[in-house]
Amino acid sequence: MRLQFINPPFIGRFSRSQRSPGVIKSGTMYYPYWLAHAAALAEQRGFEIDLVDCPAAGVGIEDLIARATSFRPGLMVVDTSTPSIESDVQVAAKLKAAVPDSFVLLVGTHPSAVPDETLGLSSSIDAVAVAEYDLTVSELAEALGNGKDCGSVRGLVLRQEGDLVHTGARPPLANLDLLPPISPIYKRFLNVRDYYFSLASYPMVMLISGRGCPNQCFFCVYPQVMHGRRYRYHSPEHVVAEMEYVKREMPEVKEIVFEDDTFTANPKRTRRICELILERGLKLPWFANIRVDTDLELLKLMRQAGLSCCAVGYESGSQALLDAMHKGITLEQSRRFAENARQAGILVHGCFMVGFPGETRETMEQTLVFAMSLGCDSAQFYPIYPYPGTQAYEWLKSQGYLRAKGYREWLDEGGGHQCVFDLPGLSQEEMTAFCDQAYRRFHLRPTYLVGKVAQLITRPREGVRSLRSGLYFARSLLRRGRSC
Repeated sequence: MRLQFINPPFIGRFSRSQRSPGVIKSGTMYYPYWLAHAAALAEQRGFEIDLVDCPAAGVGIEDLIARATSFRPGLMVVDTSTPSIESDVQVAAKLKAAVPDSFVLLVGTHPSAVPDETLGLSSSIDAVAVAEYDLTVSELAEALGNGKDCGSVRGLVLRQEGDLVHTGARPPLANLDLLPPISPIYKRFLNVRDYYFSLASYPMVMLISGRGCPNQCFFCVYPQVMHGRRYRYHSPEHVVAEMEYVKREMPEVKEIVFEDDTFTANPKRTRRICELILERGLKLPWFANIRVDTDLELLKLMRQAGLSCCAVGYESGSQALLDAMHKGITLEQSRRFAENARQAGILVHGCFMVGFPGETRETMEQTLVFAMSLGCDSAQFYPIYPYPGTQAYEWLKSQGYLRAKGYREWLDEGGGHQCVFDLPGLSQEEMTAFCDQAYRRFHLRPTYLVGKVAQLITRPREGVRSLRSGLYFARSLLRRGRSC
């Protein structure tokens, strides 16, 4: 049987596999890494596969249909997201009409959170996968190919004789080393130059070394909807072997981006990865999302092994708000981490959000002042994006704060992120305006700009990266200005 894995077209360079999908101001475009994992496993199990990433490659619906018609898959796996779900279903229905013998399966966070609702959007959709779907896809393909009842495959909600059948939850895969590497899939089906990450050198490759996150943040969608709170991971040997493959077989790649929710969730494993990189003389820079409880000793080792920049979720300058969102960190930890990162020589991209329980104009300003005090190399400021299946979504919905009447309202007309809720004393528009203002106030400070000029001299690779990101953002502001 042939399996086709599809990241469907939507709005321009719509970055679907991000935690907050959208058309990103900095030009960022994520790899379809979840599709790639499922595709790699399916191929390992003997299936013929195809992977097409329409937003990255600029493939429209007509070309996608032509490719599907030519490939004739028995199973089409279509990725989705909350803001694009209606369009995704329409694309899937058109694919089903073009290849009527194919079984159409929707995957992703949105159908995982609201499977029955998703299936209700179109009778052309045969099933949705709930949560992690690597094994689900392969087992479904085996059942279809052998004429067996698909109801025996766990992790599905499927349409059978007019009814929706829940086949039961699939336990998360405990040993991720059972999954093959995904960089060979990238090399065969994708063009690395179609992807961009503003915090890494271009071109880059995105890898996932672990799934799940042990922390309790109430807004983050992947741990709550897809992967769970337990951190499961590839062995250090698996991770470094794939890094070596990228270095050897994809020489144009200048950096690896690890998109784990928290790369340092298991410090012992992180240490061993760094030791293996150093032992093998692997000189390939890398980026990771880490947490403020990472100590100085480990930061120094990570820097020595190639980590030059990281992203950190500081979130807020108010301890009361950090507690309300179940972040599990203190402002003092954040300050200490910022100083440790400076000592280790690691640049930090600070992530800050507004819209938490108890948020006020005063706490938003506290967050900006706190951000500027930390000395981050760069920063982002966003309202929280409450996706179905998260505690944040349930809280806003239960309080009557959600303003959006449909999922498309999570984005503006151009695909940019859009706040979808009000809070007592704070409107949707006011939170959005604050975030735009905070970005400018942070990055247009004279001392910050002087530091960036100096960075071009002292750390030219990072300086060039920052300059490229700034140009992307400036172009997005000009486009927004012309559309106003």
